[in-house]
Amino acid sequence: MHVHDVAVLGSGPAGCSAALYARRELLDVIVLEKGDWGGQIVSSSEIENYPGVPGTDGFSLMATMRDQALSLGAEFVQEEVTQLRALPDGSFSLTTTSEEVLARSVIACVGSSPSRGGFEGEVAFTGRGVSYCATCDGMFYRNKHVFVCGGGNSAAEEALFLSRFARLVTIVVRKGSMRADASLVRKLEAVPNIEFLFKASVVSVEGEDLVNAITLRNVADGSQRRLEYEEGSLGVFVYVGSRPNTGLLKGLVELDEHGYVITDERMLTSAQGIYAAGDCRNGVLKQVVTAAADGAVAAAHASRYLSNLKPR
Repeated sequence: MHVHDVAVLGSGPAGCSAALYARRELLDVIVLEKGDWGGQIVSSSEIENYPGVPGTDGFSLMATMRDQALSLGAEFVQEEVTQLRALPDGSFSLTTTSEEVLARSVIACVGSSPSRGGFEGEVAFTGRGVSYCATCDGMFYRNKHVFVCGGGNSAAEEALFLSRFARLVTIVVRKGSMRADASLVRKLEAVPNIEFLFKASVVSVEGEDLVNAITLRNVADGSQRRLEYEEGSLGVFVYVGSRPNTGLLKGLVELDEHGYVITDERMLTSAQGIYAAGDCRNGVLKQVVTAAADGAVAAAHASRYLSNLKPR
């Protein structure tokens, strides 16, 4: 049975970059993707912070990345990996929905999924007024009214960032106070265009091409109010947590308390031959550019690892 040099799990920025760099090392690479090609970023309608590629969108950027890896000979297979096992000889078995794939090394680029706010219209308007990344999309909300859902550190930090662009930032918190660190709350309170809406939740968002209305609920008494805006002048950012897609790796590599993969600077996990790159690892910044860099580093070190193994 054929054994690949590298199996890359995921076809987002980290996965495509890993495939590209692995092929430049003349390694036999297979990329396994359970969902749509390109990962979560394909839902972003505009990307302006990827160096050298201004004014693109997630779908176009990822199509270019994938085409580049394909042109170098990487194999892309749209299959979900349901089980990953380490074999006695140091290689790995990846069970997919239709076959078994063998590889001498694995680069996990499985990403993470933002937790949903759970309000009506959230999924339909993701990328069209609903966002999960202020760093990615904040620039598009200059002089607009932005609602931030969440009361933790992430919500606080992103609200501070968004206040640089937005006319008004309203932080919607289910409880009667923020649970973010006190130092962050003090910073929020000092910003004139940030306001708090406690004991409240978002019921729904509406619109045509873009969100233009939001309905809020008073958690205390159940009353609701609907606010309507000119189309394109309203944004809703959701920060109620995220979930790394690392279930496949449990028991194989060390994860942190939140489920993210722990790696060293080489992207090496606690298991020899398994690397992790992108949003699934416990990195500080989760952006397309950092994911791509992670993938390149992982592939380079996987190549060195493989060169030290005895030829099969």
